[in-house]
Amino acid sequence: MDAMVSVKDGEVWAHDSGAPGGGPGGTGGDGLPLVLLHPGVGDSRLWDPVLPRLTERYRVIRYDARGYGRSPAPTAPYSLVEDLIGVLDHFGVARAVLAGSSMGGATAISLALRDPARVAGLALVVPGVTGAEDLVSREFTAEVGRLAEAGDVDGIVALVLRTSAAGGSGDDPEAEAHIRSAIPAWFAGHPHHVPDPPAFDRLGELDVPCVLVLGERDQPEVVRVNEIMAERIPGCRLVRLARSDHFPTLREPSAVADAIVEAYAAAR
Repeated sequence: MDAMVSVKDGEVWAHDSGAPGGGPGGTGGDGLPLVLLHPGVGDSRLWDPVLPRLTERYRVIRYDARGYGRSPAPTAPYSLVEDLIGVLDHFGVARAVLAGSSMGGATAISLALRDPARVAGLALVVPGVTGAEDLVSREFTAEVGRLAEAGDVDGIVALVLRTSAAGGSGDDPEAEAHIRSAIPAWFAGHPHHVPDPPAFDRLGELDVPCVLVLGERDQPEVVRVNEIMAERIPGCRLVRLARSDHFPTLREPSAVADAIVEAYAAAR
């Protein structure tokens, strides 16, 4: 079921798969819904390679953050975690397992710290986290800024492919399409996005089953921060994917699905 969900001063597109087999809930974890949170390098379609395996087991809710995919661009200040809460409330979800990639991982962590009662388990895929200053290199940020000022979208796409999609071989049209579709959301969201509170130094407060998936061909800064995150989150299991960069659902979808299933099974 598709829906346009009202959030503060805006709306986002969302999809609820419903319960597998038409029953009242999914398997395990008392039928808890599984919520998928996409990265900043693409919209919720990046979950497509793992979606069939998940929807056959669980009720899966996914949505496009403001400006991404089928969601309108923001026109007022907004918070990613507050939008997540708005989506959960819209679908009547009091508690869920969250699977978040990159930007979506940061949002999942923010909710787990802000309202632990709503998060039963975490599957973090090459996750971001607020408050980690070394997550993105200064050189990368400066180059994106320079290219953006010049209006060079092709240059930005090439830069992200070179730094975040190293696991691709030769032409990488699938990753390129996702990146290109996401760039307008970067520009549209920048003036309105209100960062959620820093979480990097609070990771030790998390009290929820967690699996963290790291792509060994990702940017070195992301790899290093992901390793630290796995060390800081109590009981977190680190999964290292040798062939993955910042697009694990494209590179190793079966392994990503395994990690999500594992996190769901451990939910409490």
